[in-house]
Amino acid sequence: MAQVPLDPDRIPNHVACVMDGNGRWATRRGLKRTDGHAAGEEALFDAVEGALELGVKWLTVYAFSTENWKRPADEVKFLMWFNESILVRRRDELNEKGVRIRFSGRQGWRVPKRLKRHIDESTELTKGNRKLTLTIAFNYGGRAEIVDAVRQIVASDIKPEKITEKTIAKYLYYPDMPDPDLMVRTSGEYRISNFLLWELAYSELVFTDVLWPDFRREHLADAIREYQERERRFGGLEDG
Repeated sequence: MAQVPLDPDRIPNHVACVMDGNGRWATRRGLKRTDGHAAGEEALFDAVEGALELGVKWLTVYAFSTENWKRPADEVKFLMWFNESILVRRRDELNEKGVRIRFSGRQGWRVPKRLKRHIDESTELTKGNRKLTLTIAFNYGGRAEIVDAVRQIVASDIKPEKITEKTIAKYLYYPDMPDPDLMVRTSGEYRISNFLLWELAYSELVFTDVLWPDFRREHLADAIREYQERERRFGGLEDG
């Protein structure tokens, strides 16, 4: 049965992805969990290519959460090294494609200094690009982002009666980032896991059983197709 073609006028401006299932993908193949994370690199860059082809302007991916520090030390160490390796190996390629790289999350003492340096270099290298903004949520938590915003608001001596939703949005990590139109989570889990809690308020959520290392641009297109089949009312009613 032929698939319904995508409507080019209804491509979501911002797609967010929870890249889940790396460990299960590896376990099913008798591999180490870290092998699953490594396999996820191809999925990430195929999704980036798909986003570029479809005209998605913002892609935000959940790479490492504030809760992921609880994982085994060897896995955490690998993820620190792996994210650094991706930046070193792929940032020039992304820059040539017109991709702006940004990182969202806490850049505290736990993040290795060398990785932070590569994050800063990649951000600086690609800051002028606008074809696609790839935001990597790293050492990120939705609650942590809101807490950090509230701390800044308090430090700014803003009167309580002056605080609105716009005030809080202004103090999020990237106030210029539009809210995701669509959030995709792989691996068959049906939760958002502390990802973009403020920003996902009216996003369409699509869940797929595909494990992240198997995710490709075709799956991104399928998620967008499902998104286009929905009616977004933002709390309002249908016309008529």
